[in-house]
Amino acid sequence: MPVTKSTEGPQGAGTLKLDIVPSSPSAKQLQDKDSNFVDGSSSESPGLDKTKGITGFQTLVHLVKGNMGTGILGLPLAVKNAGILMGPLSLLVMGFIACHCMHILVRCAQHFCRRLNKPFMDYGDTVMHGLEASPSAWLRDHAHWGRHTVSFFLIVTQLGFCCVYIVFLADNFKQVVEAVNSTTNNCHYNETVVLTPTMDSRLYMLSFLPFLLLLVLIRNLRILTIFSLLANISMLVSLVILTQFIAQEIPDPRRLPLVASWRTYPLFFGTAIFSFESIGVVLPLENKMKDARHFPAILSLGMCIITALYIGIAALGYLRFGDDIKASITLNLPNCWLYQSVKLLYIIGILCTYALQFYVPAEIVIPFATSQVPKRWALPLDLSLRLAMVLLTGILAILIPRLDLVLSLVGSVSSSALALIIPPLLEITTYYSEGLSPLTIAKDALISFVGFVGFVAGTYQALDELIVSGESVTFSNSTTFFQ
Repeated sequence: MPVTKSTEGPQGAGTLKLDIVPSSPSAKQLQDKDSNFVDGSSSESPGLDKTKGITGFQTLVHLVKGNMGTGILGLPLAVKNAGILMGPLSLLVMGFIACHCMHILVRCAQHFCRRLNKPFMDYGDTVMHGLEASPSAWLRDHAHWGRHTVSFFLIVTQLGFCCVYIVFLADNFKQVVEAVNSTTNNCHYNETVVLTPTMDSRLYMLSFLPFLLLLVLIRNLRILTIFSLLANISMLVSLVILTQFIAQEIPDPRRLPLVASWRTYPLFFGTAIFSFESIGVVLPLENKMKDARHFPAILSLGMCIITALYIGIAALGYLRFGDDIKASITLNLPNCWLYQSVKLLYIIGILCTYALQFYVPAEIVIPFATSQVPKRWALPLDLSLRLAMVLLTGILAILIPRLDLVLSLVGSVSSSALALIIPPLLEITTYYSEGLSPLTIAKDALISFVGFVGFVAGTYQALDELIVSGESVTFSNSTTFFQ
């Protein structure tokens, strides 16, 4: 985030995006949980009663909060990688394209719901039926791989979010600990604050793993909803404090380049598309609405608000700190308790959100695995897989301890596929046999091509940065404040 089924999000924190479920006997139950998790309900009824659905305003709130995660905190550095002019303009274009792809997904899902007389269609089912409607016999014969592909990218995306969260937790908590002896109540005086060196940030990552393991043992969605509420509140307060700070004392913007080097632009792409990862929230939200006819307008309004927030935070953050901007803008905040509290609130929010984001891959992988063993081994296998998946995210975070590169890599690898590459191709396969204009086909092909180029270039650039940096991780292991 983008788990909700919506619990993001990554993008973020507080909201997960889950509209993909495994093709198992429990798939329908999981889809119901996914959709109900949007508003914290836990109805087990497969047929969602629209009279008990959410209003248009609630849908808008869920859509917006589904994007307010760690991604928005990395956007100022992303703008640095694109340029003070190119960055905001690119965010505007990407916001428009992401919104358009969400509308495509909704239209295709509604199309198959009407054709197959189903009340709801998730992302994976929609792609599978889209391939079944393809004029290609080979695609029709392998349509089930559409669901598997979406599930794979969803797992990669959600576990990627979890890796981002671990790096974020370590970087911010390390900075708070190192500055604790020099933290004051005065946020306005000017001096250089030298931090007290502590242990390596990777040791902080290891120290968080036991707490994360305890959190992921919670399998009840009602309990997880409490954590979602806590995460949303803490992040909202933090974002308000952060915004009022970066809007003050903006230096002369003429010192910043309008367009940055083309070599760093792929890193911008990865971080930006990581932020626009709420496409998984879209179908569950539409299904939960009392009157889904208004959903397209609400989706457009929500994406306009989200894009405006992204451009505002990204541009102001880069203008405020310039070349000193860090991987997360929270790392640039002054060394006083008011702004240290922002980091602590975000740490609380991210801790809560980790369990929510983890719920998605867990509910895809674990039910399938436990169905392959005798019942007496189901619980031990469940716990073992949860432990293994938490350790996997921890190991990956330790291997890639740079928050900016983790954001870009996850966004380039998986978010680009779910948000940009698959939906346009889905529209072609869904409507081609019914007559699709050459202009629409060209438009969809262009969007998918751009998404694929971003996938390749962003992944290559992020991996290249990791190789070049080698063993040096001073970026995330030392910090100096200028207040």
